Amino acid sequence: MDWEIKQVNLAEKEHPHFVSAIKLDGLLFGKAHACHLPGEIMTKHRPTLFVALSENEVVGFKLGYERKPGHYYSWMGGVDPDHRGRGIARALMEAQHSWLKSGGYKGLRTHTKNQWQEMIILNLKCGFQIIGTFTDDEGDTKVIMEKTL
Repeated sequence: MDWEIKQVNLAEKEHPHFVSAIKLDGLLFGKAHACHLPGEIMTKHRPTLFVALSENEVVGFKLGYERKPGHYYSWMGGVDPDHRGRGIARALMEAQHSWLKSGGYKGLRTHTKNQWQEMIILNLKCGFQIIGTFTDDEGDTKVIMEKTL
């Protein structure tokens, strides 16, 4: 394994790993998406960021926040296409879930676009259940998934 998982303190908005995670988000989901991310995450309660580092470069990230006491929302994440297939997404998820359990969280929720089949499959393998779907403002189908910790 030539990468490691670290948690980033989001109180440091200029933390280099946070800045790099935003850049990776732009690569994966588009620059318009990434532009709003720094300001939006700071409006959330207890935001957390986990990053996967390879040679001190962010190659994956997992971002979320507390949606209500005892419950967490795993908001977004991704892995650089050049580093996929190496277990990074699963390791990020496991680090996040371990941190949540140690913090007393009881459950978590995530939404993912139906087009992100690999994410849906990973979530199912890691104990999430599909509890519903909805259509977002852009007309995309989103799958709602929850996991009890």
